[in-house]
Amino acid sequence: MAEQLVTIKGKRYVMVEARELRRLKRLAAQAEGAGRPDAMPQYPPADKHGNRPAVEYARVSIARTIVEDRKAAGLSQQELARLAGVRQETISRLESGKHSPTVRTVEKIDRALQTAKRKAQAKKGG
Repeated sequence: MAEQLVTIKGKRYVMVEARELRRLKRLAAQAEGAGRPDAMPQYPPADKHGNRPAVEYARVSIARTIVEDRKAAGLSQQELARLAGVRQETISRLESGKHSPTVRTVEKIDRALQTAKRKAQAKKGG
């Protein structure tokens, strides 16, 4: 697609189709989020029938749950890793949504998060 330049009141603008603008906005949002350590991984885009790739969707769903639960428990990745008995790099990779955890790893992380939540609730209650 060729660029169309328009000058209005001395300012130059580039005209693009609305669809292209939406695509560029989506890419910009993803790039912005990728640079932030607290950014949530994004679900994969749906195809024209509304379907999403199952494995990628599951990875992101698990990642978002771990991030939300870790933050709710007030833990850093390093603290969660220590409590779960896994490496911090493992937590980081899983929270990126680009890696699939083993069932054993998920169980370890879940136990650590549940323990941390109980401790946080006990602290608040008394």
